[in-house]
Amino acid sequence: MKQSLEEIISLAGQCRCGHCHDDIPIERMVVGRDAFEQLAAYLRQKQYRKAALVADERTLAAAGQSLCDKLENESIRYTVCLVQPDENGDVIADERSIVQVLLETPNDADVMIAVGAGTIHDITRFSSYKMKIPFISVPTAPSVDGFTSMGAPLIVLGVKKTIQAQAPVAVFTHTDVLCQAPKAMVAAGFGDMVAKYTSLADWQFAHWMADEPHCPLVHQLTEQALKACVDHIEDIAAGGERGIRVLMDALLQSGIAMLLIGQSYSASGAEHHLSHYWEMEFLRQNKRQVLHGAKVGMSTPMVIERYQQVLLPLLDELEKRPEPMDEAVWRRFKENAAVIRAQLESLQSPERVRAMMEKVGGAVAPEQLGIDPPLVERSWREAHHLRPNRFTMLHFLNEFVL
Repeated sequence: MKQSLEEIISLAGQCRCGHCHDDIPIERMVVGRDAFEQLAAYLRQKQYRKAALVADERTLAAAGQSLCDKLENESIRYTVCLVQPDENGDVIADERSIVQVLLETPNDADVMIAVGAGTIHDITRFSSYKMKIPFISVPTAPSVDGFTSMGAPLIVLGVKKTIQAQAPVAVFTHTDVLCQAPKAMVAAGFGDMVAKYTSLADWQFAHWMADEPHCPLVHQLTEQALKACVDHIEDIAAGGERGIRVLMDALLQSGIAMLLIGQSYSASGAEHHLSHYWEMEFLRQNKRQVLHGAKVGMSTPMVIERYQQVLLPLLDELEKRPEPMDEAVWRRFKENAAVIRAQLESLQSPERVRAMMEKVGGAVAPEQLGIDPPLVERSWREAHHLRPNRFTMLHFLNEFVL
């Protein structure tokens, strides 16, 4: 990472933002070719008696078998739970997967190990939390920034809900495994970082408009991680170890930033709400899922366009527009008009974001991901309801303007 774990903890201790920074429970973070050797040593150091690995068929093939071989060589006891896909071949973080993991995890397991990408981590994060045992993160692709976070986005009764669970106690990432990840997953990870353009803007807007907690340090760490990816886009697109490591470090740093404030404010705005809405609709239609990062990377320039095309003209018409029903909200909007305008004008251009996504092999239009125009239009109106406590600019437009 740009900042080491120790440096971030030190900076958090010096932060004077006025908000409580949660303790970071992560004890070790390793990104390298000796990750599995260090994981085995860590298990011995912590005196864990039995590890319960959670994976799916793909992630077991990518990293799990190599890790199992290492554990066997070190005479470390373990079990493996292979999470079963649905009828479309997708592994979903829903009730069925969680129940399977809870049932197949031995009662005497004292640590769980998530071997996979975002979905496997979400399932393991929640299951280990419910079982009151720690879990260790073993990412198999640089695809999301949620590896180190507390939140577990789950599908509950067909609805996407983020449930606060627990962060891993350690992260061990094998660079050889990451470099073998499918190009689509690399593009998804870059998309999850590109989404910080709008998530950070939404977070700042929510602070001005609704006094949602804001921390300059968390903002800076997230922005720093985003900049690292943009600065190294050529390396990331090439798929070599240098670029993959930059991307993975950025994803981990973004996750730790979320961990500091205990919520996903810095990393999840309207672009994520659109993505979650589309995911739920695909489940209802029994369609194959699309990678989360692919959706948020594609939706980020759409959100930028909407904000600049609707909110900027609104700022020009402030004195002409009649007062709406909620005078308090409208007053806050007027009071913060100058900083809101500066924020909107400073956003990366939609064309530049799309060019970056194309560079890494990501989608740039909804139809490329099977998202049709009626679904897009419906999501513009309804997606903000998925996180009603988040005062994004999309929430503001739908509830107080349009």
